[in-house]
Amino acid sequence: MPLIDSSYNPPLFFKNGHLSTIYSGLVRKVENLEQIRIRITLPDFDFLDTDWSYGKSPSNKLVIIIHGLEGSTKRAYIKGSAKLLTQSGFDVCAINLRGCSGTANKLFRSYHSGATEDLQAVIEHVLQLDEYTNIYLHGFSLGGNLLLKYLGEERQLPKEIKGAVAISVPCQLADSLHQLLQFKNALYARRFRGNLIEKLKLKQELFPDNISDTDIDNIKTLKDFDDIYTSRAHGFKDAMDYYTKSSSLQFLENITVPTLIINALNDSFLGSECYPIEIAKHHRNLYLEIPKYGGHVGFYGSNNFTYAERRTLEFLENLA
Repeated sequence: MPLIDSSYNPPLFFKNGHLSTIYSGLVRKVENLEQIRIRITLPDFDFLDTDWSYGKSPSNKLVIIIHGLEGSTKRAYIKGSAKLLTQSGFDVCAINLRGCSGTANKLFRSYHSGATEDLQAVIEHVLQLDEYTNIYLHGFSLGGNLLLKYLGEERQLPKEIKGAVAISVPCQLADSLHQLLQFKNALYARRFRGNLIEKLKLKQELFPDNISDTDIDNIKTLKDFDDIYTSRAHGFKDAMDYYTKSSSLQFLENITVPTLIINALNDSFLGSECYPIEIAKHHRNLYLEIPKYGGHVGFYGSNNFTYAERRTLEFLENLA
């Protein structure tokens, strides 16, 4: 499909990528959204906590939302999306990836950018409810990569899945890591690393034979974390093997349902390989919008609904 011209033109403050990213992540609040928690048991006997929100009237349309690295369903970008969608006639199932719901998961493994088996488990749970004939996938950052990989892998998609929207997607993970390791992203990387290490220390208490104090001391960067924990816990040889196999970029050609990607040009987490321009130009189902502004999941909007949230609603309503 042709690339989509973006109309996003925020106030001056939000034209700064870092300011918009920080505002969205740390300042913005979304209130008056009811979330009902449902725990799903996974095939390996671990669990996922999902938070459901419903419109005023029964709906056959469901949006499954996936958060980003070290996020949760309580983040403003998840709650804002869920609130706008439920006001517009969709039900929402927001996924807390393993270990992200406030309760540690049971296994040594947790979540990662390519763990599509967990998304598959949620979709199977939804299908068993036999309530939704139109299911849409919606992801942010890591969650966006995960859903794009799911859509492009060699599987028969359920006929109920009608489309998807992915926001601020690091679809080439090694390229995104390279950006995160640069000075411009030092504060974000330090925050991510600190949160990940705190969770890893909890894992160490439960699985002392799997992770040592030396291992934790050797984690100086996000790549170190993926070398020492992510790859080891999830069956990859090392961090680069994880990035190579889990990047959604290689799966985009195979996507068979209408899918919108919105990646801001001033997103400091994304390198040039995270903008799949040539693929989108010749793809029947892939729509790529590259606004000049927006930072990383930092799209501003009036009345506390962001531009990305409104574009997502517009795209899904057109499909519905």
